[in-house]
Amino acid sequence: MTFVDGPVRVTVPATSANLGPGFDCLGVALSLRDELTAVVVDGPLSITVSGEGADEVPLDESHLVVRAMHAAFDAMGLPAPAVDLRCRNAIPHGRGLGSSSAAIVGGLVLARALVAGGTLLLDDDAVFRLAADLEGHPDNVAPALYGGFVISGREADRWFAVRSGVDPRVSVVVFVPATPLATSVARRLLPASVSHDDAAANAGRTALLVAALAGQPEHLLAATRDFVHQHYREPAMPQTLGLVKALRDDEVPAVVSGAGPTVLAFCEAGPGETGLCDRAPEGWSAWPLAIERDGVLVG
Repeated sequence: MTFVDGPVRVTVPATSANLGPGFDCLGVALSLRDELTAVVVDGPLSITVSGEGADEVPLDESHLVVRAMHAAFDAMGLPAPAVDLRCRNAIPHGRGLGSSSAAIVGGLVLARALVAGGTLLLDDDAVFRLAADLEGHPDNVAPALYGGFVISGREADRWFAVRSGVDPRVSVVVFVPATPLATSVARRLLPASVSHDDAAANAGRTALLVAALAGQPEHLLAATRDFVHQHYREPAMPQTLGLVKALRDDEVPAVVSGAGPTVLAFCEAGPGETGLCDRAPEGWSAWPLAIERDGVLVG
């Protein structure tokens, strides 16, 4: 097996998981992309990072993209070569927009693309399973790989991911705070169990959310109500939950993006985005984004 000549470029979208009630099982790709470029070299490993997280990430083999690349080479039965890796990051780190999933999916696909005939050794479904293993859950890696709106989970000993339709009228605005929050911190606030009533209510809202996104967006406010995780996380991000409540009180379908602290609000593409951006708290950024049809792209 040989490596391709010249550099390979991959772009991978940001993602938002949970979307309110779809805890650890729903996610969408968003129109904000990290760009990764790599070329096989004689050595040593070289990493250059610009944009988000440039001064925070390691520049050695512990870099998440490199770790994912090594996992892909191992899955293809190949020794990991030295590479010159360049990362141009647009996805904020530690904000609930899938930066780690983008690094994992981007690294896996980048490694595959560096191998002549790599897709024969590691198809997309194998990439998904490997990415979910590395991340520990599938809700962000699935839309990062496949694009669009994805329902994912685990059945017995296998991960699954199924794409579902999104009405073209649906767009989003994300409200991004300046301060990050580690996913591990947000998860530690969750209880070990929830009531049967709350679980049943969340299941109903999750099913409704799939239908609302597919073609009945008038139901998005009810469909995005969560009963099992968001309010437990308020001590770690009170301003985030305060913004979610304020927007929902005004009948805007707003949720915590992933584990937070970013807030995602569904709206109508175009006119619905303009007024929402003005709702950003001081020091926060508001970005109108589309739901991205494409997942990771090579070239």
